[in-house]
Amino acid sequence: MALLVLVVLAVAGGATLFLWAGKQVRHVDALADYAGRPAAGKGTNWLLIGSDSRGRLTPEQRRELHVGNDVVQNTDTIMVLHSGEHGPYLVSLPRDSYVSVPGHGRQKVNAAFAEGGPKLLTRTVEQATGLRIDRYAEVSFLGFVQVVDAVGGVRLCPETPLRDTRSGADFRAGCQRMDGTQALAYVRARYADPKGDLGRVKRQRQLLGAVADETLAPAVCLDPFRLRTVLTAALSALTVDDRSGMAALTGMGWSMKEIAGGGGTATTVPVANPGVMAGGAGEVLLWDEQGAKRLFDALRNDDPIPTSGNN
Repeated sequence: MALLVLVVLAVAGGATLFLWAGKQVRHVDALADYAGRPAAGKGTNWLLIGSDSRGRLTPEQRRELHVGNDVVQNTDTIMVLHSGEHGPYLVSLPRDSYVSVPGHGRQKVNAAFAEGGPKLLTRTVEQATGLRIDRYAEVSFLGFVQVVDAVGGVRLCPETPLRDTRSGADFRAGCQRMDGTQALAYVRARYADPKGDLGRVKRQRQLLGAVADETLAPAVCLDPFRLRTVLTAALSALTVDDRSGMAALTGMGWSMKEIAGGGGTATTVPVANPGVMAGGAGEVLLWDEQGAKRLFDALRNDDPIPTSGNN
C-alpha cells in the first residue's frame, strides 16, 4: 500500500512535472495538538494507512473483492515510517492490535479510524507508541487498484497456496502476475492464513517491494506518457496531512525505496499473543509491552532498532 507514493520520485527529474504534481496532492486535517501529546523526537515519523472506503468501487470490483455495498471508513494497513540518521525503518501495526482509543476505551487500533477518522487514529497511534507523528499519508482501496493497474500489474510469489473467500484471494503457490484487484485481495487475506493479521502485514511488505520494482522500472520512468498516467493514478489515490507537499512526499518516497531495496529495515511491532478474545472486540492481538517499548524508544531517539521475532 504505502509504497504507492514512490511514483512521486520520478517528478524530481523535471521541474514542470514536479509543479504539476504538487497541485494534484489532496490534503486532510490529520494532526492536532492535545494535552499529553508526545514530545517531538529525533527524525521524522510518517503514519501510513490503507483506507478501505468502498464508495467508488465498481460493482465488478466489489464482486471480485467480496465486499458489500456499504460505504465504510476503516483501514486494513497501518504503518509507521521513521527516517533520520539511522534507518529508515518501517514498522507495521497490525489492525487487530488491542490499544486504548481516546474516548472509546480499549479496542482494535483500526477502530480509531472508523470512530474518528485520521485525527483519532493519529492520536491513538501516538498514545500507544509514545511517538510524535509528524506526517500522515492515506491510500484508498480504489486508488490502490488503479495504481497497480497503471504500472501493468505486479509479480508476487506466494510460498503456499492462498485461498480466502472473504477477501477474494485464490492463488497458487509460486510467482505470478497480479492486477490491482488481485493484489488487493492478496494483501487483504487473513482468515485463511494461520498467522492471521501477522501474515497479512508480511504480504503487505511483499507488495511494497513489488510495486517499487514496477514503478521504478525504465519502462515507466523513461516513458513520459506512461509516467504521467502512473503519477495521476498515484496522486489521486493519496491524501496527506495539511503540511505535507511534494517535497515531503519525495523524501518519504526515497525512504520507502531504500527499505524496498534492502537498505532499511521493515518489521512488525513485537507481539506477545496474537489470538486473545476481548469482550466487544472479538479476537485481538496483544503487543509485547517491553519489546514494543524498546522499539518505540529507539525510534523516538533515532537509535538503531532492536531485532524482532515478528519481522
